[in-house]
Amino acid sequence: MADEPRPHDLILFGATGFTGGLTAEYLARHAPAGCRWALAGRDTGRLAEVRDRVAAIRPEWGDLPLLTADAADPAALRGLAERTRVVATAVGPFLRHGEPLAAACAAAGTDYADLTGEPEFVDRVYVRHHERARETGARLVHACGFECTPFDLGVRFTVGQLPEDVPLRIDGFLRAAGGLSGGTLASALGVVSRPLPGARAARARRRMEPRVTGRRVRAPLGAPTRSGAVRAWGLPLPTLESRVVARSAAALPRYGPDFRYRHYAAVRRLPVAAGSVLGAGAFAAAAQLPPLRKLMASRLAPGTGPVEQRRARSWFSARFVGTGGGRRVVTEVSGGDPGYDESAKMLAEAAMCLAYDPLPETSGQVTTAQAMGEALTARLVTAGMGFRVWVASP
Repeated sequence: MADEPRPHDLILFGATGFTGGLTAEYLARHAPAGCRWALAGRDTGRLAEVRDRVAAIRPEWGDLPLLTADAADPAALRGLAERTRVVATAVGPFLRHGEPLAAACAAAGTDYADLTGEPEFVDRVYVRHHERARETGARLVHACGFECTPFDLGVRFTVGQLPEDVPLRIDGFLRAAGGLSGGTLASALGVVSRPLPGARAARARRRMEPRVTGRRVRAPLGAPTRSGAVRAWGLPLPTLESRVVARSAAALPRYGPDFRYRHYAAVRRLPVAAGSVLGAGAFAAAAQLPPLRKLMASRLAPGTGPVEQRRARSWFSARFVGTGGGRRVVTEVSGGDPGYDESAKMLAEAAMCLAYDPLPETSGQVTTAQAMGEALTARLVTAGMGFRVWVASP
């Protein structure tokens, strides 16, 4: 971080969106007294409405600063980044709207946290802005919501239960129930409709990224499997989570000399598993055709999401089966509504962690486990998320 004083500790960008508004409400309840935070977005009137919601929760935030900036205005975003120590953003789809803000934070030496689950966006930011962020000391931390944080921190937690300096094997299994927002649907459609640009971005990253030396780190897609440990079928997920876990493992020697992670959706019944595979294939195929993609996107308007009663019934459980050095453990990370309430919690806690907690010296594009590790895990446990050892055997 730059040494000069800045007027804000934390700016929440995209506070008028669905998840952004939930993040603002979470900060209203949990930001420490004296926190110098502000709301930012392109519409001052809508920002004022969010501030009214914040003030209804905690009246002392009634004069919270409102900062106007458009996601497509690099000059305004640079001014935003230069005014704060940390920017947390909920403005997606990130492939469409995210890069200018990440670039501004990299240039200004400002820590950055987002909610993306879009691999192409993460790879683009690495290729174009990682080195600049290293020069300025900025930490660019992607996927600070449900997209990756429970899995990145959950694997780190599991590694901590296993012996050191031995080969480690961890499989992660996700079960969840929840609704969908317009922003999440738009991001998912964007990812699956761009396989070739995504592959090109990944190759460009591999050409730049230093190779791990003296150790081996793998995150293969794997094949469908039946796990007795979680009593479910595991369907391999070709999503951002396994890539983030592998990057944490490459950065942190505690993951051992030979580390492998596989990422699955857990489905209890075989017919449901088969139907899930067919449904995912149909969704991906339809997303390749612009008219069908537009039709699917129209099903949920931007800025909309599950109502509070639906979110209150939602939940997630991520179980990790880890082996190494003759020891076997099963751990679990669990919480409530995954995509929205818990994502808002995770983004807010990550932003406050970057702003206030003593953390390892890192810079550039880094993962949650690499940048915040134990500090963010402790914050999330205090905030009600579960991190526990389910089974342990010698």
